[in-house]
Amino acid sequence: MPAATLNFSLAEYRERLAKTRRAMAAQGIDTLVVIDPSNMNWLTGYDGWSFYTHQCVVVPGDGDIFWYGRKMDAAGALRTVYLDDAQVLSYPDIYVQTPDRHPMDLLATILASRGLAGGRIGIEMDNYYVTAACVAALKAGMPNAIICDATNLVNWQRAVKSPAELGYMREAGRIVTAMHARILEVVAPGVRKNEVAAEIYRTALTGVEGAGGDYAAVVPLLPSGAAAAAPHLTWDDVPMKSGEGTFFEIGGCYKRYHCPLSRTVFLGKPTEAFLDTEKATLEGMEAGLGAARPGNTCEDIANAYFAVLRRHGIHKDSRAGYGVGLSYPPDWGERTMSLRPGDRTELKPGMTFHFMTGLWREAMGFEITETIAITETGYELLANVPRQLFVKA
Repeated sequence: MPAATLNFSLAEYRERLAKTRRAMAAQGIDTLVVIDPSNMNWLTGYDGWSFYTHQCVVVPGDGDIFWYGRKMDAAGALRTVYLDDAQVLSYPDIYVQTPDRHPMDLLATILASRGLAGGRIGIEMDNYYVTAACVAALKAGMPNAIICDATNLVNWQRAVKSPAELGYMREAGRIVTAMHARILEVVAPGVRKNEVAAEIYRTALTGVEGAGGDYAAVVPLLPSGAAAAAPHLTWDDVPMKSGEGTFFEIGGCYKRYHCPLSRTVFLGKPTEAFLDTEKATLEGMEAGLGAARPGNTCEDIANAYFAVLRRHGIHKDSRAGYGVGLSYPPDWGERTMSLRPGDRTELKPGMTFHFMTGLWREAMGFEITETIAITETGYELLANVPRQLFVKA
């Protein structure tokens, strides 16, 4: 087979594996079954739109790790993982969406043949890609094993980004910067929302000089008017109109690394509610960013931001951000750290967050957000879009 195209050095992949094994040992896990495609990618380089079928990377406490998935997808694994060909295993298509057999039945047999069907086996139980049938099949096929929850074990090892990872996120930041510039060029009264979404996608995938865009884990979110009080609506084919605000929550993506960024555009003369919300948001963001430095905690950023909102009489009952980086649909978050009161995770250089200051009020929505990296002395903005409410006639 042709040599795999790797996004990172072999030394970096080996250090990731070593970190994961140290975390496994700390939790008393003998073998880890990694099913989250983001974690599979981080550990091995595997990259393919195959996460709708059962697949995983198996990490024993020592010895060779291996990729396991659908036979037709093994060809993609051979082209993207750093593993030797013998470490790419597969199941035949008779196991795909068949009621009387399951791919994890065969995996249990493979684990047994390698002496891995006993001890404590960790599985990412609370994960988008893990089904009840998957866990049941492994339990049935390995009755002598103790199946334990290893949700987010690998995710936490990804929290501090390497210089190479930060470089990819900066490229994603360049892409999302171009995406917002294109939005400002095309939005106007009478332009249909789907046409705006098409331009967002075109710019996202075209990318910027030296960096072609990848598909983001979250589709563009761009509700208008009162509908923007709901944070996760996408688009329709209705023309935009004067007198309404629209927030654009989008993300640049490069080699699966994300830089989310939101801005709000008002067509016509902004209402006092929008201007007041902009003022509170910008003040709150400055306060939160002032707390974004090593040695502080996630809640320090959140508490500084929420204190400003309270002074403005605004209540926000959702968190103010979360860790981001490498991801696949349906979410660009890492599902570990949150910028919220009570999260005492210490901020360390290389951690990256979407500072999500979105406010969804009774009849409007307003988003101005930033993706930041914690540095040795403070923070770095990973995109370069003016931080303001944009107004167009």
